[in-house]
Amino acid sequence: MTDATPVIERGTSETHGDVHTLRFLLRLPHPVPRVWAAVASSEGLAGWLAAADPFEPHIGGAITLRWLNTDRDGHATVASGTITAWDVERIAEYTLEGLHGRMRFHLEPPRGDHVLLRFTNQFRGDDALRLDCLAGWHDHFRYLADTLDGYPADWSKWTPVRWAELREEYAAADRL
Repeated sequence: MTDATPVIERGTSETHGDVHTLRFLLRLPHPVPRVWAAVASSEGLAGWLAAADPFEPHIGGAITLRWLNTDRDGHATVASGTITAWDVERIAEYTLEGLHGRMRFHLEPPRGDHVLLRFTNQFRGDDALRLDCLAGWHDHFRYLADTLDGYPADWSKWTPVRWAELREEYAAADRL
């Protein structure tokens, strides 16, 4: 792989009733095993998303994600669930209780100098939550790209500023 810049395309969403499906496509200039480790291991997830403990890497395995960034009041999100799809170096799917719903990471074989990561998140909630999640995932995927480049997130320096800017961009795109 080359040192091409990762591309994080704007996420899209579909809504049916109160069920939202978010989709992101990432072009990551890293080998499949490295991307897989970042999205499908407790060590990898901690670098850009959340601490994962327990993490039982098989269908039906337990997973609990504890986000390492906090809300405005200093509270961290914790969500427990089950691994609902698992195909090594291809598909990792986590179905979590509460607001986070089903999260699916689907890696495609390398295309030129990058691997495609297709991400889907399906959950129930209002439109404000949909915008929050679009911005949140976009922000976390920037951290994923940095982590893959050797710069894991320093959560002690995290602020909601970048997330708030992304949320406003998604809200503005909805108004067009």
